[in-house]
Amino acid sequence: MPRKLLLPYKSVFSHFRAPRGLHDSLAMNAARSGYRVFSANSTAACTELAKRITERLGAELGKSVVYQETNGETRVEIKESVRGQDIFIIQTIPRDVNTAVMELLIMAYALKTSCARNIIGVIPYFPYSKQSKMRKRGSIVCKLLASMLAKAGLTHIITMDLHQKEIQGFFSFPVDNLRASPFLLQYIQEEIPDYRNAVIVAKSPDAAKRAQSYAERLRLGLAVIHGEAQCTEQDMDDGRHSPPMVKNATVHPGLELPLMMAKEKPPITVVGDVGGRIAIIDDIIDDVESFVAAAEILKERGAYKIFVMATHGLLSADAPRLIEESSIDEVVVTNTVPHEVQKLQCPKIKTVDISLILSEAIRRIHNGESMAYLFRNITVDD
Repeated sequence: MPRKLLLPYKSVFSHFRAPRGLHDSLAMNAARSGYRVFSANSTAACTELAKRITERLGAELGKSVVYQETNGETRVEIKESVRGQDIFIIQTIPRDVNTAVMELLIMAYALKTSCARNIIGVIPYFPYSKQSKMRKRGSIVCKLLASMLAKAGLTHIITMDLHQKEIQGFFSFPVDNLRASPFLLQYIQEEIPDYRNAVIVAKSPDAAKRAQSYAERLRLGLAVIHGEAQCTEQDMDDGRHSPPMVKNATVHPGLELPLMMAKEKPPITVVGDVGGRIAIIDDIIDDVESFVAAAEILKERGAYKIFVMATHGLLSADAPRLIEESSIDEVVVTNTVPHEVQKLQCPKIKTVDISLILSEAIRRIHNGESMAYLFRNITVDD
């Protein structure tokens, strides 16, 4: 039997010619891989923001199925190939926070195992951001969630107005903390008649810096409500002195430390003149009782209109009813959190669309462009 001639590896394929146009196609795919935008929410009301973003980008929403099984487990199915692409997961957080978090984690992990190149989470309102400090013998839940997102496969996050800007340090990957203040300031200038006769009000001394930034940009006065009942970390018995100190402890002779006076909340006062003016309160709005109380005080001090501006309108529990029955004339929130049901219950709630800045952030990240344009004239206090 004649022996077969074995050609070297190179010579075997040296006569192979790629079809015309294949080299150009491969080069194009290597230079520019695609991107897809998915919605990780199983609630129809929460996909509205994702649809607005994809419309601005001129793209289609990625094909996926997110649903809850009968036993309460979350299931995610990706219905198209994502290999080698930049994937953006848009997740708005409804009232069922824990379900939304699990949907985000499971979708990110599904995309990771499907060989997506980069997985970027677009989370306008970051959940558990209020639990970013150690209180009593609890835990810093926000840091735990950051670790879980990294483990699930996220490589980048786009969010908006974090509760504390220091939260970005919890993440092991880049975080773009966008600001909604330009949209809220534009609403004040265009939708509030005679806004030049307004004064920016800080609901508490802690919010004075942000209120001052608003006041300086709008060339308006500033007022601060002082004495509001609030539970701070310093007021809590956090167990740091346990076990209790021994009463008969030996003290160095001649050492007498001054006795620290106990804190007492002063009567609620308004620092600044609001008489005959429009009062604009800026803060994150969830439990509206403090806003209702602040509005009553401002009315007593002579303010004739009261507006509340907030990035994240969580509006939990009986918030719509309380707003409707209060002295507040209008509550302006962005669509980072779905609140269509609350708007039906309370006509005073108005919405500002921030899908423009989110879509522009997605475009810039995919194209490798600088994000500095989105932070023009933005200071740390904004």
